[in-house]
Amino acid sequence: MLSFFQETIVPHFNFWIYVVIMMIGLWSVIAKNNLVKKLIGLSIFQTAILLLYVSLAVKEGATIPVIESQVLAGSAHTEPPAAEGGKKALPVINPDGYANPLPHVLMLTAIVVGVATLGVALALTQMIYKDFGTLEEDEVLRKIKALHDDV
Repeated sequence: MLSFFQETIVPHFNFWIYVVIMMIGLWSVIAKNNLVKKLIGLSIFQTAILLLYVSLAVKEGATIPVIESQVLAGSAHTEPPAAEGGKKALPVINPDGYANPLPHVLMLTAIVVGVATLGVALALTQMIYKDFGTLEEDEVLRKIKALHDDV
């Protein structure tokens, strides 16, 4: 049991935390009847997914992908090969020394979309409360069914 913990849990501790956070959000969406609590659960679930993707994009020892004009010793740059005609060639870039910014940019986009959809969902819950006088899902469904039975 101890070897399982040391070989599985400890090296990937952050991923286990993300799964726990994700399950808390999923439980909130499934188990709660209040619509605002469900929205909070969805937000928690989304946050866990964003953290997971950002942590997957981390590269140990990598730097930001800004290429400097000078060739620095010990960096991701190497000496450029000699060019024909005496012109100075561009430095050869080692991509292993740089972090990929695309996953981080995509997660920033997902954060913006998540905030926008959360705002729309909160506006809809406000309208539901105005129309039905409650935010409890079972009571709203009961009132909707009563309206359809009367028609």
